Amino acid sequence: MEHVLGVLDAVEMIAEKEGVSERDQELLKIAALYHDAGFIVDSKNHEKYSCNFAQEFLPTFGYEQDEIATICEIIMATKVPQSPNNHLQQIICDADLDYLGTEDFYTINNKIFMEMKASGTIKNEDEWNQLQVSFLSAHNYFTKTSIQLRKQVKEKHLEEVKKLIKRK
Repeated sequence: MEHVLGVLDAVEMIAEKEGVSERDQELLKIAALYHDAGFIVDSKNHEKYSCNFAQEFLPTFGYEQDEIATICEIIMATKVPQSPNNHLQQIICDADLDYLGTEDFYTINNKIFMEMKASGTIKNEDEWNQLQVSFLSAHNYFTKTSIQLRKQVKEKHLEEVKKLIKRK
């Protein structure tokens, strides 16, 4: 839940700075709130299940099928590796990985490491650091806002993680 609320905050900040309309901001916020809901069903294909939840519940709140389709397209853009097709999708992708370029990087990264270690996805810290170097090296922010506000700090984190590997 903490991650979802962080993504919501980042979506609001990026969308505002990017000059997104109020209606599109609403769709982005809904997508942010639903984007990881599918984790309760399946961690590997959670985006698909998140869309299923949106399709099931959003009509009860008066959302039309075209709006729900847009929300689902926004959610699906968060699937890694990210490949957004429009501005709204770029915004949620940047918001979803906003922490990579913030001072919260190590706190959040440690939580993800512990989660992956507990699930058996990662065996140890060395393997985690190698994965992080690959992930951070391949990642790019898409919006002007995130590039200006987050890219430099993300690059600093990449260099710091590389140094952790070299020490061993």
